[in-house]
Order: sequence, then C-alpha cells, then structure tokens
Amino acid sequence: MHFPISGATIDPALLVALGFFVGVLGGFFGVGGSFLAGPALFALGVPMNFVVGTDLIHIVGKSIVAARKHWSLDGIDLRLAAIMVPGTLVGIQAGVEGIEALKKAGHVDLVVGLVAIVVYLGISVFVAFESWLSLKIPQAKGKSSSEGSIAVQKDKLFFSNFARWVQRLPLGPQIALPFSGIKSISIGAILLVSFVGGAFSSFLGGGAGYIRMPSMVYLLGIPTHIAVGTDLFEIVVSASVGSFEHAVKGNVDILIALIMQTGAAVGAQIGATLTQYFSGPRIRLAFAPLPLLGAGLIAYTLITGHHAK
Repeated sequence: MHFPISGATIDPALLVALGFFVGVLGGFFGVGGSFLAGPALFALGVPMNFVVGTDLIHIVGKSIVAARKHWSLDGIDLRLAAIMVPGTLVGIQAGVEGIEALKKAGHVDLVVGLVAIVVYLGISVFVAFESWLSLKIPQAKGKSSSEGSIAVQKDKLFFSNFARWVQRLPLGPQIALPFSGIKSISIGAILLVSFVGGAFSSFLGGGAGYIRMPSMVYLLGIPTHIAVGTDLFEIVVSASVGSFEHAVKGNVDILIALIMQTGAAVGAQIGATLTQYFSGPRIRLAFAPLPLLGAGLIAYTLITGHHAK
C-alpha cells in the first residue's frame, strides 16, 4: 500500500503487527516502544522526519490505553506526574526545533539515526548491567504507601545510593512523594529528568520512555512498577504535544499511525497486565536487549541504504 504523505509503500499487515508488538512493550515496560517502532518504520522506507512525527501520534492512543490500565492497578504517582509536565513541555519544543534545523540542513536522517544508535546502545548496556547486579540482592518486602491503596515494592537497586544522592541535590525546593515511598526529593531533579525526556521524545520520536523510565528508576529512585505507570502518563502528555507540533510542520503520516494503532491498542492492555507478575529488576533486565534491536535496524539502514519491503 502506498502512503502519499510520506511517500512510503508498506504492507498494512506489517504495520498492524508492529503496532501490536510495541503496544505490548509499552504496557509492560512503560515506554512507548519507539526504540523499535521508529527504527522499523525507517527500515520500511519512511523518511526520518516522518518517522519521528508519525511514531509520536501513534504512541498517543496506545499510551492512553496502557496508562488507564496502570491507573486501575494503582501504578501512577499523580503528584510526580504533575511536577514533570512543565519540564516535559519545554523539552518537547527544544526537540522539535532541533528536527526542523536538521531538515533545513538536509542531514535529518543521518544525525537523528546516529544519535538514536548511541542512546539506545548506552541505555541497553547500563540497564543490563544494573538489573543483573540487582538480581543478586534479595528483594525487600513491599510496604504500604501512606498515600493511595498501593503496596509499594521497594526495588533493591545496585545504584540506590546514587539515587538518594540525586534526591538530595539542592535544585530548588524539596517535595515528598509518599505514593512512591520517597520522603524528600528535589523538584529541580524531577524537572531536569522530564526536560530531557521531552527533548528526546520530539527529537527521536515516541514518548522517550526509554530515557525517562530508566531515569525515574536510577536517578529519582522511583520503584519500577510506579515508574512504568507514571512514565506512561507522561508519554500521553509528551506524545500528544509533540505530535501536534510535528503535524503543524508537516512531519506526520496519519494513515500509517492509524493502521499501527489498531494493533497497539490490544497489545498495550496485555503488556500492562503482565507487569504484575514480574519483579522490578526482572522487568528492567527483560527491557535491556530491546534497544539493541532498534540500534541494529537503524545502523543497517544507514550503512546499506536498503529498506525492507
């Protein structure tokens, strides 16, 4: 099927299957799946600026479905999410302007592709290393949060001391996050994480959960299950605003996004349900190899210039 907006020709069945697969990943890991969806669209012949914009708009619907599921499972820290929104919005605008500058220079495919490869490789190696070490540490028993009905599982992070140091940074006033079991954390640290997530969201596509979810766990010290749900809530915000900004600038193929969404809506609910059956370190360890697939797809396409059909 030919898609006249982006100029790509893709089998719709591939798009439905891709949407379902990244839907499962998004619901399970709290990420939009753009570390696979974006590279896959690029490999299928979609120009990188359309990859970024189209992946964002596809992510919106899937993330709403997954976030609603996590909400029903008491897996979203609304106080944390509300603080993150302003930083996310500023970061989104920065990323959109970066894409526009590269479009004018004619280097958007190469630069965005190389940045994505470096980011995906770095995240994959770090998460694999930390989660493997954490599995050696006996998991602490869950304890009830003083806010909400959820029993918060306190993950044993190998880098937990570093997270506590970040929480105490003098970056603006301190705030408590009782739902996440955090007595005091710098608002500035939260805003910094959300800004970086927003910028990567609109620069590389998707909700940037591959950046924000690990950052919430390792830098802010948020328990993995709550980080997953809260990140999905943030993805709804970042992807919605980012997709609007890119649509205005002509970077969205709405037909591709709608076809992918038919599979993603089903996969997102399945993935969200599965998080209840795995511990935090095991969720992170399962996530670790996935960005490598995305990095490999981008590298192959950039090196060979060949697109899958």
